[in-house]
Amino acid sequence: MIRAVVVDDEALAREELVALLHEAGGVEVVASCANAVEALPAVRRERPDVLFLDVQMPAVSGFELLAMLDPDDLPRVVFVTAHDEFAVRAFEQNAADYLLKPVERTRLARTLERLGRAVGGPPAGVGTAVAAGAPGAAGLAAKVIARIPCQGTRSIRLVDLAEVEAVRSSEAGVYVMTAGGEHFTELTLRVLEERTGLFRCHKQHLVNVDRVEEILLGDDEGASVRTRSGRTVPVSRRFLAALKERLGL
Repeated sequence: MIRAVVVDDEALAREELVALLHEAGGVEVVASCANAVEALPAVRRERPDVLFLDVQMPAVSGFELLAMLDPDDLPRVVFVTAHDEFAVRAFEQNAADYLLKPVERTRLARTLERLGRAVGGPPAGVGTAVAAGAPGAAGLAAKVIARIPCQGTRSIRLVDLAEVEAVRSSEAGVYVMTAGGEHFTELTLRVLEERTGLFRCHKQHLVNVDRVEEILLGDDEGASVRTRSGRTVPVSRRFLAALKERLGL
């Protein structure tokens, strides 16, 4: 049984694809998501075999979503879109397949046949390419996240990287800290460190070196930094020398 997550901002297109997958058999749709922000926790929670992913979505595109996923969570990816001009870019990122809307039953059947043969082995799509460092995945692995999606009560806020002073991780989740407050994000600390340029200063903290106002040295060889808005962020002893070097001290 292939476990799948479907992501599409168009409700009718999403429901139609879910129905076609059920009709085809051999597929369990474990999550159906209306946007990339919903998909982030769904992929991490469900660990599907395949992600059926729309390319053009508001706020965060399908390509941007892939850059926001932890490499360990990346399943095979089948792009689903009404625009064939994205095909080249999709296959450059080692997509397992590329389906044009409206999705045809016979075309979907061929995709599922290939996926069925592949499930059980190492992912043959984007996930494997990133893990193995294949050339086709270079664009995805090196993708810089310029805006971090953060969840509000009934909204999604895209925080520009330049606004970020620090990021902290706790049992409650990952929070992006700006001069105006803290914002919850589904992105992991690892992804934010690797794809934003934020500096790892502590096991549970990243800091934007461009927003550092002062380094405060402690008695135990540890330290903290004060950001421009007055926030204090801890710095572990193991990261202090590298932080000083990064700041040119």
